[in-house]
Amino acid sequence: EKSSHYNFSKVLNIRFLPKQGLLFSRSEAKQMAEIDFLTKRSSQVRRDIVRMVHSCSSGHPGGSLGCADFFVALYGEMMHYDAKNFNMDGKGEDLFFLSNGHISPVWYSALARNGYFPIEELATFRQIDSRLQGHPTTAEHLPGIRMASGSLGQGLSVAIGAALTKKLNNDERIVYTLHGDGELQEGQIWEAAMYAPHHKVDNLIATIDFNSRQIDGDVDDVLSLGNLRAKWESFGWDVLETNGNNMAELLETLKKAKGMTGKGKPIVIIMKTEMGQGVDFMMGSHKWHGVAPNDEQLDQALSQLTETEGDY
Repeated sequence: EKSSHYNFSKVLNIRFLPKQGLLFSRSEAKQMAEIDFLTKRSSQVRRDIVRMVHSCSSGHPGGSLGCADFFVALYGEMMHYDAKNFNMDGKGEDLFFLSNGHISPVWYSALARNGYFPIEELATFRQIDSRLQGHPTTAEHLPGIRMASGSLGQGLSVAIGAALTKKLNNDERIVYTLHGDGELQEGQIWEAAMYAPHHKVDNLIATIDFNSRQIDGDVDDVLSLGNLRAKWESFGWDVLETNGNNMAELLETLKKAKGMTGKGKPIVIIMKTEMGQGVDFMMGSHKWHGVAPNDEQLDQALSQLTETEGDY
């Protein structure tokens, strides 16, 4: 069972709601409640992120904050999984691989908030003997983690292998990945990008966090990626674009991508986000790629992020 801890069909027992003199259908009202819940969870996940990196004075808050909505949507609505009975094979489940592993805080929060392990364990982030290391690792046996990542460029290759395995096993579930835009400067990404369309890996949805920033500066200044959409299309992928910090648009795009699977081509989503989203002084700069907030900055950040589900 998907573990979003929220059953919209049960909590929403109304058929119509007023909307500027108009009426919502039951499906529209359900969608509104869904988006509202996921948006509130994103705020809580962002609180988790800044508290985690502050507690150990280390970590990567910028990209984590920018991708919070994506992780909340993916685990709260899109993916089919069994959080309480995690196993490495994931047969009959959708799989997710984080290629840009340095944004582990947002992944750990999403996993905990969706039942993979106790929320209280987030307090152990980057501590000695913790299962929540700075970059995810399978050696710690943390539920939800199926590959060690952090060495950039490898996630797409691993995901393709998992997707092909599902095909061999007649498993119709989907494999999802996330990549940083700076990560696309790695050559292995483009080897995998050639391989997937050639072998019709059409049960794969890759997403690129296109925040235009990386550790050394703006992506365009470090090594421009040019026209990303044209690049991926030329490799044979179906390409979608979305605003990764607009929950309604993001959900619509993810659902559209899911509907495009099984048609002979892999899908890539170019997801525009803002590094540091939700915390004003972290937004608009690469400088918060891998810097933890101090005590004063933490208080300032938390004042901008509503506590919606309770801090760990």
